[in-house]
Amino acid sequence: MQVTFLDHSGFLVELDSTALLFDWWKGELPAIKPGVPLYVFASHVHPDHFDPRIFTLDDGSREVRFILGHDIKRSSRNLSRWGASPETAEKCRNLRGGETLELSGATVEALPSTDEGEAFLVTADGRTVFHAGDLNWWHWEGEDKGWNRNMEVNFKKYAEALRGRTIDLAMLPLDPRLGEAGFWGPAYFLETAEIRRFLPMHQWGEFDFTRKFLEKYPAFTDRVLPVKEPGQVFAL
Repeated sequence: MQVTFLDHSGFLVELDSTALLFDWWKGELPAIKPGVPLYVFASHVHPDHFDPRIFTLDDGSREVRFILGHDIKRSSRNLSRWGASPETAEKCRNLRGGETLELSGATVEALPSTDEGEAFLVTADGRTVFHAGDLNWWHWEGEDKGWNRNMEVNFKKYAEALRGRTIDLAMLPLDPRLGEAGFWGPAYFLETAEIRRFLPMHQWGEFDFTRKFLEKYPAFTDRVLPVKEPGQVFAL
């Protein structure tokens, strides 16, 4: 498995016979191995996760499918505005949390999110990859206590689908804007599932936040792959 960090929450995951592109809106997309199908994921409609230019990847050079969060509305008006042809639109599928999609050589499970859209659990080539999108334990200082409590309850409920699962690679929000509360979501994921490798995302360029996380949770050190810059490549 080769993984390229594109920027923010965008990653390209290349397996032997499949390429998975998650939440690409920023950063340079490297050349993808020719001949393999490309499955393009957009977890939700926020502009730091979804950019309509993903549809330009349907250029006839390979099999391409688009798996979108349910809030990315494929209305005729939107498709026209995005420059997505009718042929490309037929290659799109919106998923809601709890739904499963079978693709050629891959299975996609969608989990509901505590923010917009969905998280995606993908099994392909004998590997399981999880991209959380904005599924996170969001806790904002100054926010209403009831709101923060509901966020905790919903996050733990949605994450329960991962309990006991073996996940080869998980891309999880580690958001410095939350302060130390930004540690809670990824720590809970790592304690709930058997996650072999964790790539932090949604860090807004503050990559040193990973070091602070590991100072608080040193037991996770062997499983965390610190991200240092866009374009960084990980060979797993």
